[in-house]
Amino acid sequence: MKFLVTGANGQLGREVVNQFQRNHVVKGYGKSSLDITNLQDVMLCIQKEKPDIIIHAAAYTAVDDCESNIKNALLVNALGAAHVALSAKEVGARMFYISTDYVFNGKKGAPFIESDSTDPLSIYGLSKYAGELMVQIIKPDCTIIRTSWLYGHEGKNFVKTMSQLAKEEKMVKVVYDQIGSPTYTVDLVEVIKALLDKPDGIYHVTNSGECSWFQFAQSIYKEMGKNQNLVIPCSTDEYGALAKRPNYSVLANDKIKSLNITPPRKWEDALIAFLRKESAND
Repeated sequence: MKFLVTGANGQLGREVVNQFQRNHVVKGYGKSSLDITNLQDVMLCIQKEKPDIIIHAAAYTAVDDCESNIKNALLVNALGAAHVALSAKEVGARMFYISTDYVFNGKKGAPFIESDSTDPLSIYGLSKYAGELMVQIIKPDCTIIRTSWLYGHEGKNFVKTMSQLAKEEKMVKVVYDQIGSPTYTVDLVEVIKALLDKPDGIYHVTNSGECSWFQFAQSIYKEMGKNQNLVIPCSTDEYGALAKRPNYSVLANDKIKSLNITPPRKWEDALIAFLRKESAND
């Protein structure tokens, strides 16, 4: 099969390319080689490549920046997704759209399932949900994967930032009142591969278990052999981020389990694997 990956230079896109190219023909496009906000560019690219499957991982993911760059957030996350969906429909390609836990308001108090009502609190969440809707309207036979707290070996992310601060034995304040499921890109891509021969639809995919950002940061310091007391808890209000985040955005993996797909390992085990690989690459 031939795959086309958007956002191929990002942390998820790069992992998709790395894993899929072992057994498939893969064409990866980063934002410098494909402007997803330009319909003509997207159409020409996808018509030229004629992929069987498109993994649409390109996104504007700077959550706080989205609040002051509403137009760009909607252009990339909503309109860009629509352009890819239109082009996928044109060439008869299957489409996977990567979405987020931030489409929910976090007020359920229990893990969110795929059929739960959406209610994004931020521009980022709204733009990603708008992308979901556009893709579903244009190409109903699509697969939407919602994931959360993503980290990988490319680009910037929470784990890389915290591990660097841990190396420097810096004190850091981290919020204790936002709960979610950290997700390692390697494990997410394994499930994407498993979904290739499953029905289209919406799926929640994260590493198993849950924690707060504070607990996550503590675990990073601990695994790096540093003093966990250097991680100081603070509330979301104290931290003062621009965008509102859901307090509890854990996603249930039950639907993939029902398809006999093994859910990703515990987030603690994934974190250890990530840090070991990072250390080996240093």
